[in-house]
Amino acid sequence: MNDHEQPDRPTDALPAETGTGISTFGEISTYERIVPRVLRNMLVASALLLGPAFWLYRLAGSIGFAFGAAVSYVNFHSLTRGVEALADRIVNQNSREKGGSIVLRFVVRYGLVGAAAYAIFKSSRLAFHGFLWGLCVPVAALMAEAAWEGYVAFRRG
Repeated sequence: MNDHEQPDRPTDALPAETGTGISTFGEISTYERIVPRVLRNMLVASALLLGPAFWLYRLAGSIGFAFGAAVSYVNFHSLTRGVEALADRIVNQNSREKGGSIVLRFVVRYGLVGAAAYAIFKSSRLAFHGFLWGLCVPVAALMAEAAWEGYVAFRRG
């Protein structure tokens, strides 16, 4: 097909290639919807796992779990914003975001998680175990997302 021929189908029905291997329909990437779904999955997993954390580690462990789940939620949300800002900084030369401040936020975020873990570790062993469970909530959320994406892929295919 040369440059002057029209395609058989309208272009808005075809996924556009962004150059990154991600297909988009219009302006919205199909992968942009994943982050809010993962954040929602994290909230659901936290609610579902609070009972087993209480059963295994009692009140101290369930409080540690809730704190770890909250830290992991804020950490994941902050991580996605930081990655978007860093990508914008790399792609957009006129970005208002300074590269040093983006890197500083990464370092400070993990420093705060480490400080919270150390404080909980020194105060209660059961709370620390619950806190570690809470930090693993993103794994459960991402596994749920992978299962959902697999289901959708098999349903379409």
